[in-house]
Amino acid sequence: QVQLVQSGGGLVQPGGSLRLSCVASGSIFSMYDMGWYRQAPGNQRDLVAAITSSGRINYADSVKGRFTISRDNAKNTVLLQMNSLRPEDPAVYYCNAARWSRAYWGQGTQVTVSS
Repeated sequence: QVQLVQSGGGLVQPGGSLRLSCVASGSIFSMYDMGWYRQAPGNQRDLVAAITSSGRINYADSVKGRFTISRDNAKNTVLLQMNSLRPEDPAVYYCNAARWSRAYWGQGTQVTVSS
C-alpha cells in the first residue's frame, strides 16, 4: 500500500512556472515507477511525465522542453517542475505510483493558467 500526498499547484500567469510535489509513504518508494497525470474537465486523465524506478524518463509531447520530472528516493518524493505554462495546461494534476499491476493516486491538485 502506498499513500501519496501532493502539494503545489495554484494560479499562474501564462509563461509562468509552478512546481508540484508528491510525497509517498507506506512502501518502498524506490521500487515504484512514478508519474504525473492531468485531467481537464470533460477529458480523460492523460500522462504528463513519468520516471521509472531505474530513472528512465518520458514526457508527453505537449510538455517536452517545458516540464521536468525528478525523484528523490531518499525523501520519497517526486517533483514536477512546470515552466512556460500555457493556457492549454490547466487541469487537475495527479501523482501516480505503479508497480506490477497496482497503481496508487494522489489527491490531485489544481493548476490554473490565467492572466
